[in-house]
Amino acid sequence: MLQWFQRLMPRQAKFYPQFERHAAVVVAAARSLRAMLMGGEQIKLRCQDVLDLEHEADGIAREVLIGLRTTFITPFDRADIQSLITAMDDSIDQMQQTAKAIMLFEVTTFDEEMRAMADSIVECAELVQRAVSMLPELAKNAAEINEIGLHINRIEGHADDMHDRGLAHLYQKAKSCDPMEFIRGNEIYNHLENTVDRLEDVANEIQGIVIEQV
Repeated sequence: MLQWFQRLMPRQAKFYPQFERHAAVVVAAARSLRAMLMGGEQIKLRCQDVLDLEHEADGIAREVLIGLRTTFITPFDRADIQSLITAMDDSIDQMQQTAKAIMLFEVTTFDEEMRAMADSIVECAELVQRAVSMLPELAKNAAEINEIGLHINRIEGHADDMHDRGLAHLYQKAKSCDPMEFIRGNEIYNHLENTVDRLEDVANEIQGIVIEQV
């Protein structure tokens, strides 16, 4: 009886703009992180951008969670809304951790594979933003959203390959000179890989919502 009544009630759509705002911040942070890997003055400048954007994203996530407590009818399951915004926030948190690691380990030059992984982060973030923008018309966009999810899965697999290849090259360089170089580089590679993984988690959450709602 309650489910029937809820279907008749108007659904609160305020969450969609909040998701879209958060997704836009995630994209901006991904681009700033990629700019850090250009080296030079960009490292410090863009690191601050990532930190500021992560703080902004936290505020949006907080709005969503407060909204869940004050909204009677949500556009889809409350647990799914919480899981989605949490996954999105985890992705930008990981970008922040990556930026901090670059500063902490004083990394100033970046391998080709690191930059390729940063490109993957930007591409995944942009795809997530696109998928999020389609949530208001979920049934209409279900097929395209699922295709975006599959595309992100493929990018994640390619990023894993870049991670492994980069570590192999890094080891060959470091074993004949400075072992600390491998430790520092390995840390950055792992953070980059984790960032791609967190964006894939967002895609999986969105695909799960499609399965439940369509």
